[in-house]
Parts: sequence; C-alpha cells; structure tokens
Amino acid sequence: MSFDNLSVVLTTILYMVSAILFIRGIKLLGKADTARKGNLLSSVGMLIAVVTVLLEKEVTDTLFAPPLQNAYIWTAAAVVLGGIIGAVWAKKVEMTGMPQLVALFNGFGGLSSLLVALTQYMTDPNVNVFSAVTLGLTVAIGAIAFTGSVVAWGKLSGKLFKKNVNIPGKNFINALLAIAGLVGVVLYAVSIATGDPQLGMIGIIITTAAFLILGFTMVVAIGGGDMPVIISLLNAFSGLAAAFAGLALSNSVLVVSGCLVGTSGLILTLIMCKAMNRTLYALLFSSATASKSKKGDGPAKEPKSMSVEDAYLILEAASSVVFIPGYGMAVAQAQHAVKELCDKLEENGAEVSFAIHPVAGRMPGHMNVLLAEANVPYEQLKTADEMNPQMPNTDVAIVIGANDVVNPSAIEDESSPLYGMPIINAFEARTVFVLKRGKGAGFSGVENPLFTNDNTVMLYGDAKQTVSALVSEFAED
Repeated sequence: MSFDNLSVVLTTILYMVSAILFIRGIKLLGKADTARKGNLLSSVGMLIAVVTVLLEKEVTDTLFAPPLQNAYIWTAAAVVLGGIIGAVWAKKVEMTGMPQLVALFNGFGGLSSLLVALTQYMTDPNVNVFSAVTLGLTVAIGAIAFTGSVVAWGKLSGKLFKKNVNIPGKNFINALLAIAGLVGVVLYAVSIATGDPQLGMIGIIITTAAFLILGFTMVVAIGGGDMPVIISLLNAFSGLAAAFAGLALSNSVLVVSGCLVGTSGLILTLIMCKAMNRTLYALLFSSATASKSKKGDGPAKEPKSMSVEDAYLILEAASSVVFIPGYGMAVAQAQHAVKELCDKLEENGAEVSFAIHPVAGRMPGHMNVLLAEANVPYEQLKTADEMNPQMPNTDVAIVIGANDVVNPSAIEDESSPLYGMPIINAFEARTVFVLKRGKGAGFSGVENPLFTNDNTVMLYGDAKQTVSALVSEFAED
C-alpha cells in the first residue's frame, strides 16, 4: 500500500472516530448528569478532526512553506487567538448574558461556514456544478445565521433594536431577497457549466448580499419574547451551513457534525414552538406587535404584598413547595440562595421540586443551567406536564422572576395574546409567592392576573435578597 493510500485510509478512520464521538457526545448532553462527559467527548472528537485535517496531503505540503503560506502557522495562530478570546469572554460573562453569548456563537458558526465557502470559491473557482450549488447554499444559510444572530444578540442584550421593529411588506421583501439570493446560486452554478468566471463572481456577490440582508430583515421584526426560539433556529442554520460546506469540501466529519447540530436545533425549535403554542410559520412571518391584555372597565385590583417574616411562617408550615424560576432569577443571580432555601425546606420536612417551563429565560435550557450551577439535583427539576397534576396539592408555589409561563390568561382569556400557550399552573397551588422587583408586566408585555388572585401574595424586592432573608429566618428558628 502506497503512502498516499495509507493516508486516505487513516484519514477516513479518524474522521469516523470523530463522528462517533460527536454522536455519542450529543446523546450524553441530553441529561444533566452526563452533560459534562458529553461535552468532553465532543471536544475530543473535534480535536481529532482538526488534527486529521492537518495530516491531509494538501496541508502537509505546506509544512516547510514560508510563514504566510504555511497552514500550520495560520492554524496555530487561530487556535491561540480564538482560545484566548473564548476563555476571557466565557470567564467574564454573567449568566444573564449567556443567551446573547450563545446567539453570537451561532452567528460565528454561520460566519465561519460563509468564509469557508467564499475561500473555496476564490482558491478553486473551477469546481463541479454540485459543489457550486452546495457552496452557494453554504453562503446563503451561513449569511442568514450570521446577521440574524447579531440582531438576536442586540435584542437580548438591549444594545440594539430595543423597541419592536415593524417592516412594511416584510414578507414580500424577504421573499424578494430569498429569490434574488437563489438566483445568485443558479448564476454561480451556470458559470461553472459554461466556464464564465465573471458570471460566477456576480452570482456569489448577489447571494452573499441578499442573504446577509435577509438574516437582518427576518429576525429584526420578531419580538424579543420569541428570541429563545430564534436562537434555537439560528443554531440549526449554523449547523446546516456547516453540513453544506462539508458536502462542497467532501469532508465527511463536517457533514456529520453539521447535520447533528442542524437536526437537533430544528427539533428543539419545534419543541419550543409547541411550548409557546406557536407555529414556526407564524413565528417567522408574523410581525412583532406590542402585546397587551385587555383590561376591564372597573377599577384595577391591587395585588397583596407580604413581609418576609410572614412568608416564613407559611413556608415553615408547608409540606410541599414548588419553585418556578424565570429570567428574574438569572438577573438577581439568586440560584445559589434558592438552593440554600431548598435545603432549609427539606431539613424542615418539606418536599421540594422545581417546575421548569421550556421557554423560561432567554435561551433553551436557561433555568436548567442556572440551577445546575447551584448544584440543584437533576431529579428535582420537573417539566410543566409532570408538575401540573400535582399543583392543586402543593402548599406553596414560589414564582421567582417568571411571568408569562405562569399567566392564567393563557387558559382563561381568549383575548390574551398568550391564549393557548401551555403554562405551569401555579395558580392552582394553595398559596403562591411571587418574587418581583416591581409591578411591571413580563417580557411580552402581557399583564398577569395571577398577581391579583386571592391565593397570591407578592414579595417585592431583589429576589436574591428576599430568598436570603427567608433562609435567615429558618436559620434563626
């Protein structure tokens, strides 16, 4: 067997090992207690894939090339620079900033695939028609993922597009952009068949520009409350872009990893749409509007408030307590204090659970990550479907910074924008504590009648300070 044949066999085997590690890693990410191992396996798989690329003949031929033409020097520089930026960024970011960071990661993934496709075009314009089409689709999907993720980051961080943006004729404009971009892909493919490089250049420019703009116009008109779903969708786009790049480059491990990310992201997107009683079609093609519930003509009912000392007396007598976390818990960084209160309640003989809504927070799994950081046992984290049948027998439900996911209007008020959305039935508990900074509505702007229910009392103030005060009351007992 020649050296070249041996190299091909070794490369194929290593790529297969990488793909297996990716598949196994994503499988393990499905549970909190195996997620760390899943991350480790996926990281090892990526390391093997990168090393395998460096062993390929086209790369090894540059080993003794001048610095500017040496693939190993460029790769090492990219790894060091990216590693430093990633480490510093991950260390400095707070949990409240994690959703927008994830959005940017999706965007960087799409941008990477976009740049790979453009680089392939510039270095090898004489590809076959199939590769031309896949490169064009890589540019298209990667461009949408990039600009769409930047907009999502801006909305979540509050640095851009703080108010809902309504684009007149949005769907018509988006359709024109999509058609123009696909025409550019066709022009590029035709240029390969006819040997006309100028036509190919025009096609690539049209495709890149059209889909970069489409990513902006598609996401900017979507409301901030829908950003968790959009993040998941853009994650799927970044995976699909990588998969198409793999097809264009004949790189099997890139195809496998891209398909895994793309399909898992799409499945999660559909799950979250179901949790919000929304269709993906409505999410993408409806414009963002201010969501306000209708108010009655009579005087507004004021919510009742309670002191921490009085709330402690109710908790001290409770035999079952359910925590319902939301984004407010992340803002207050109250997860560790919540864990302390959970421990005190269990020491007092109470059964404690956590009800997690799929869209609580600003990204998929946001509350799970926060509570895992505080070492809350995974067994105590329950879905809405698991907890709702038990809610009528629950002594106290503690809502921490959540609003829309416990809003009974979703069940009772057909005029509410939330109507039909599955919620956690906190209102069925014997007593409901709501921890909020003030009387404002939630992220969607929909007012919550739970706050004025007879069995609901408000504990106003910073959630972390309030929970810590309750812990102190137990400690003094």
